[in-house]
Amino acid sequence: MSNSPVMEDRTVDDQVVTDAPKHGFFDRLYTGTGGFRIVGRRRMFYGIAVGLMLIALASVGLRGFTLGIDFAGGTRIDIPATDAMGTSQIDDVYSKAMGHAPVTVQKVGSGSSASYEIRSDTLDAAQQDKIQGALFDAFHPKDSAGAVDRNSISIAEISSTWGGQVTRQALIALGVFVLLTMIYIAIRFERDMSIAAIASLFFNLVVTAGFYSLVGFEVTPAAVIGLLTILGYVLYDNVVVFDKVEENTRGVLHRNNRTYADFANLAANQTLMRSINTTVIGILPIIGMLVIAVWLLGVGTLKDLALVQLVGMIVGAYSSIFFAVPLLVTLKERWGPVAAHTRKVKAKRSGAASARAGEAAGRRAAALGGAGNAAPPRQRETATGAPRPGARPTGKRNKKRH
Repeated sequence: MSNSPVMEDRTVDDQVVTDAPKHGFFDRLYTGTGGFRIVGRRRMFYGIAVGLMLIALASVGLRGFTLGIDFAGGTRIDIPATDAMGTSQIDDVYSKAMGHAPVTVQKVGSGSSASYEIRSDTLDAAQQDKIQGALFDAFHPKDSAGAVDRNSISIAEISSTWGGQVTRQALIALGVFVLLTMIYIAIRFERDMSIAAIASLFFNLVVTAGFYSLVGFEVTPAAVIGLLTILGYVLYDNVVVFDKVEENTRGVLHRNNRTYADFANLAANQTLMRSINTTVIGILPIIGMLVIAVWLLGVGTLKDLALVQLVGMIVGAYSSIFFAVPLLVTLKERWGPVAAHTRKVKAKRSGAASARAGEAAGRRAAALGGAGNAAPPRQRETATGAPRPGARPTGKRNKKRH
């Protein structure tokens, strides 16, 4: 007995097309022949998207964001690194001198140029002098010339207005980016794809921002910049998927056995594995950045940028397949020629299903009509000469046969 995969034939536009062999789940996922009901289960994916957005918005509204010193204002202290220095040691010295812990302590740079950056609430002149003396007595840092110097510990005031300027500039950049994106996709593809892509972008922004609020990550200028950079990735993923949708749906209005949703679902299946591969390849360097640069080398300035990109890329991979494509199909089926074509194909399918149901009912009736007779069921002619299902032939005809 052969173990080769079963091949099935189907008819598309009066042409026999051989389906791909039926393989396992991962084979179908990789080849794009999985037939996963992405568009058909759009209500479920819409529910997931709405649930994630509601959680994100509730967290932002109730918990808010943990703003960094650049947005909330405060004092920044920089001290050259020494062999006896570490984040925990600096935290202990600061806590003993000031009576409370600093906001953050992180290492900046490496080698001879390495230093530690301490961020705290706003300190007055007396407090600044006190912490500077405590840090110098504990670590005896050296200046660039190699001499032990108290002034090598620099202290600067950070105004919250600077963070506000960064936020305003980021919002302006976001608005320009969204506008250019809509124009590009509308020209390259079409209006509905442009609307679906922008909705996917905002879904990504809201969920990523809500994740930051929910887990309490500190919002810094690096996080804001990282949030803007992931929009480019989301746009790229959407363009790849929409390009396949456009390729599959070309001439769909001239086909009577498949709807726009059928071909869009096929495109989502065909690009699903590519989207997964792109996401995995994209997040591997980010994970390496977190592990090596942040945890091993202690370069804390990269943490905010890496975290927002990691979360944004994962959410973007979901939104491009399971949110943008179903939303595109929903928009298409609302109005226009695609909506009319969809109704036409569904009516044809409904009629074919009714005909098949009638044939099946006739076969069942014929089987039930002859179930109680010893002889096989015969047919009797109707007034039009056609045999009536389940009727026995007359005795006259039996005589003629004998």
